[in-house]
Amino acid sequence: MSKNTTTKINEVVEGFMGLSSEDKEYAVEIIEKQLMETKRERIAQRAKEATANYREGKVRAGNVKELYEDLEGD
Repeated sequence: MSKNTTTKINEVVEGFMGLSSEDKEYAVEIIEKQLMETKRERIAQRAKEATANYREGKVRAGNVKELYEDLEGD
């Protein structure tokens, strides 16, 4: 983490500490929703990559034994 990032986080935490209990709860709600959205975006991006890999034939399918044998053959 960069020094600039640490400074920004410290500023946010200091500002958060100055909030009322009700405002803190509201801020936490907002942050949790933002984190969920970020995770959804990462999952969506990974799904796009997986779909592209499948279309390009970069994906192998099979049962565990077949996949293990395939790995052993590489």
